[in-house]
Amino acid sequence: MQSTRKQKPVFSGVLKYFPDAIMEVARCSWMGNQQHHEDKPLHWDRNKSNDHLDALARHLIQAGEIDNDGVRHSAKVAWRALANLQLELERAEQDNIVTNSKTKTQRNL
Repeated sequence: MQSTRKQKPVFSGVLKYFPDAIMEVARCSWMGNQQHHEDKPLHWDRNKSNDHLDALARHLIQAGEIDNDGVRHSAKVAWRALANLQLELERAEQDNIVTNSKTKTQRNL
């Protein structure tokens, strides 16, 4: 069986498939940072907006159009989808850590 690392081909399985789309999502990130934190380095302010699926749906309604800030609504859909997925994965990992910790504690009793 291949190693887990080989089963996650970031370059050949994502970046090479969608180079222009990834660049546009990166531009979306930069534009959002300029809008909300022009004076700070590029970062994801996780406190700024947590309604990723609602925002994704609002942008999806306008897919194919350019938003007032010059960013494609489809890029904002992709950004929101990635944000939602990232948070899901982090929650799952945290749940796994908590579950494993409880299991170990119960075995030690």
